[in-house]
Amino acid sequence: MNSPLHARMPKLPSRVLAAAAAASVLFHVVVAALPGPSVRPPEAPPMLSATITEMPPPPAPAPAPPKKRTIKPTPRPSAPVVALARPARDFSPVDSDAWPIREDELAASQADALAALASWTAAATAPPPVAEAPPPVLPPPRPIPPRIELVYRGFLGTQGFFIGDAVYRLEHEGERYTITTVAQARGLAALFIRGEGHLLSTGTITPAGLQPDLYTAERTSDGRHEAAMFDWRAATVFLHDHKTAPLALPTFDPLAVLWQFYFLPPGDDQTEFSVATTRRVYRAHFRRVGTESIALPFATVETEVWERDGGDGNLAARVWLAPTLHNVMVKMRLSNGRITGEALLDSIRVDDIVAQR
Repeated sequence: MNSPLHARMPKLPSRVLAAAAAASVLFHVVVAALPGPSVRPPEAPPMLSATITEMPPPPAPAPAPPKKRTIKPTPRPSAPVVALARPARDFSPVDSDAWPIREDELAASQADALAALASWTAAATAPPPVAEAPPPVLPPPRPIPPRIELVYRGFLGTQGFFIGDAVYRLEHEGERYTITTVAQARGLAALFIRGEGHLLSTGTITPAGLQPDLYTAERTSDGRHEAAMFDWRAATVFLHDHKTAPLALPTFDPLAVLWQFYFLPPGDDQTEFSVATTRRVYRAHFRRVGTESIALPFATVETEVWERDGGDGNLAARVWLAPTLHNVMVKMRLSNGRITGEALLDSIRVDDIVAQR
């Protein structure tokens, strides 16, 4: 027998319940559905307060110190030894036809000697070569915030059915980076998805972009935790359940790949790399398929559209990169053939003390 409270509750159509169930599946796929023994991550730093509309430039790895240039001194030419033409010594009686020397020959020899002496004098008194001027000293670059947050809103389908949000936080110091994500279901999806999803990626900023060394994922609802550890010297990635896989450049984890084009913009119309999750390593091939204007809450931006098919059993993906925002992803669409989900950039936040400079 139904209670009075149950009698007053409106019945949800089966289509709505099915959509909510699908939202739970999608949210786990897009944001962070993962399993394993519970390991609590460190407490997240406080939320950044400065919201901006322009993406700061990416931090670059420290440049190698310039090589010292040695300037070799130019040796001074030695004085020329000039021999004047003169007749051979002969103790025979003087022949009036052969002696003395002809005046025209003597004048020519003296002219050659004077020209050689003038050339040596000019070289000896010339100023020393001027050393090549060092390159101009450029002003220091604008301070880059040590922390940047990209806030995304997640939707089921392409009609704006809101299911949750996620914050992707990038922190860097020197050549080291840390990316963290906290995702939580909202609205109707929160009835089916409890707790939060936590993802973490740490590694090195290299001239070729990001090189991860640790990727972890956790769900607070059931305390499950998994990790992938990257050993670049051994060319091996250690996965969940004591599995391993070969490792080759370039390979990213699911967090690092979202920031890769921020550090190294794509140079061609196609790009290919590997992605290591906590369970496996797979190849991802993206191609540029066009351009599109995307309306964000704070601006309308021109984007480049990149597409990946799901022919190898993975989700089909389409991402929108904004060159005016240093190629960060402003929109993403994932589909497994039955369920489609989207994520849209909602805001950019940085450290307030740096943003005001």
